[in-house]
Amino acid sequence: MRWLKGLLLAIILLVVLLLGILFAVNNQQALPLNLIWVELPPASLSLWLLIALACGVILGMLAMSGVYLRLRALLTRAQRHNQQQRKELDRLRIQEFKESP
Repeated sequence: MRWLKGLLLAIILLVVLLLGILFAVNNQQALPLNLIWVELPPASLSLWLLIALACGVILGMLAMSGVYLRLRALLTRAQRHNQQQRKELDRLRIQEFKESP
């Protein structure tokens, strides 16, 4: 079942890659990009879209890094607390065995 999932993922990635290449080949005309306050030099539409995608991915990663770091800190704190609880439980078990006749 795992190999079927991998095969399906590989096929989907291949189709997306081929569609991306087809899009880039069919959109070679140079377009200037007007960002209201500045006009960027002409480049192909596919290049502008790839730049926008890369910027979106980077901004998304930066936005999620705060959540990731907070959750990582909570996990570390929970693991430390769990370890302390295990030590306390082991100590109580040993103490119980010592008290038993």
